[in-house]
Amino acid sequence: MRLFKALYFSPRFHTLAFVLVFSYIFAYLLPAVSIIADLLLYFSLALLIIDYCWLFLTKKGLSAERHCAEKFSNGDENQVSVWVENHYANPVGIALYDELPEQLQIRDQQFSTTLKTGEVKEFNYSIRPTKRGEYYFGNINLLVNTPIGLLKRRYILGTEKTVSVYPSFVQMRKYELLALSNQLQAFGVKKIRRIGNNMEFEQIKNYVSGDDYRKVNWKATARKAALMVNQYQDERSQQVYSVIDKGRVMQMPFEGLSLLDYAINASLVISNIALKKGDKAGIITFQHKVNSILPASSRNMQLNLILEHLYKQKTAYKESDFGQLYANIKRKVTQRSLILLYTNFESLSALHRQLPYLKRIRQHHLLVCIFFENTEVTKLTKSKASDLEEVYTKGIAEQLLLEKRLIAKELQRHGIHSILTPPEQLSVNTINKYLELKSRGLI
Repeated sequence: MRLFKALYFSPRFHTLAFVLVFSYIFAYLLPAVSIIADLLLYFSLALLIIDYCWLFLTKKGLSAERHCAEKFSNGDENQVSVWVENHYANPVGIALYDELPEQLQIRDQQFSTTLKTGEVKEFNYSIRPTKRGEYYFGNINLLVNTPIGLLKRRYILGTEKTVSVYPSFVQMRKYELLALSNQLQAFGVKKIRRIGNNMEFEQIKNYVSGDDYRKVNWKATARKAALMVNQYQDERSQQVYSVIDKGRVMQMPFEGLSLLDYAINASLVISNIALKKGDKAGIITFQHKVNSILPASSRNMQLNLILEHLYKQKTAYKESDFGQLYANIKRKVTQRSLILLYTNFESLSALHRQLPYLKRIRQHHLLVCIFFENTEVTKLTKSKASDLEEVYTKGIAEQLLLEKRLIAKELQRHGIHSILTPPEQLSVNTINKYLELKSRGLI
């Protein structure tokens, strides 16, 4: 019974059945053709028997195994490979269907190929998760057919697997080298101008793009026949807190990810860089109340603690309470720290409601308010208006962009640093700001 459950009829079988039916209809009209119809029927039955025996007499005709990482990086391409081996004594054709996690909503993925006897073939694909959490992979389904191709046999192979999707550690590794030197220009981003550095000498190193030319060591350059510069130690052991707003304003989607996920990914990147620079990194999350505080530290396990801390963050889509945030920061963060606040303001009135609390935080800490540019609105302002309605729509879009710039100026007027950034450039712009503040000796 189990063998019949694994039995499928191919399109070639249905074509043959149609030809048989048509031949018997034709034989009814011309009895002389009935002999040909009978011979065709017997020949078809013989092919079916041979095809069935070919497929099902081998108990284990195929084996398959899925390979992927234990953890996936949110918002990045993650590689998955499936290995299939042919144990039949003859070449076979296969169609592979991997049961993907339901969060991906992919229903049409299929791989087809022909395998020789004993051949092992690897099928590769990538998936881009857009939500943190657990992703469940099911079985590997294979449909195999012989060269006759009338029947197909289904194999259900592989093992079910659950993969955890964490904040973007791929992005974290990408920017890790920035912790040691200014490499942002290699990513097409403006150079950080280093001023006001701590003048405690550390070492002589090779010149890299972005280094201050005034620090060129000419004697070492003459000896090495290559540009060498003096490197000085930055101020170390400063506290850097990534404060993440999990309220409703952070649920706006952009390329599959919410603003909250962009903020979480950037927090992981900047925390790693802060730790590499010798600073202490910590995390605070809040919405209608402060949900969690991971105290700033530079211990060896801090990055893993930050990763696990960010992985489990969820939102209740409630209004954010900046008053609760200020009260908790005042009580729990006693040392002057760099506060990187990831939030979003859509209007000046929304900013003015929270401005008193931001000003109080600024009195005790170096506050950087990070909010997002609506790239869809930006695209709308650059499009051409063809009728009166589109003129009004474009005018409203330009007003929204102006509002964002006014928010940045209002923050600056009250001594609060700000970053207005497109979501995809959040990590780079945050790193730029952190390195700028370090070079100016503000933290």
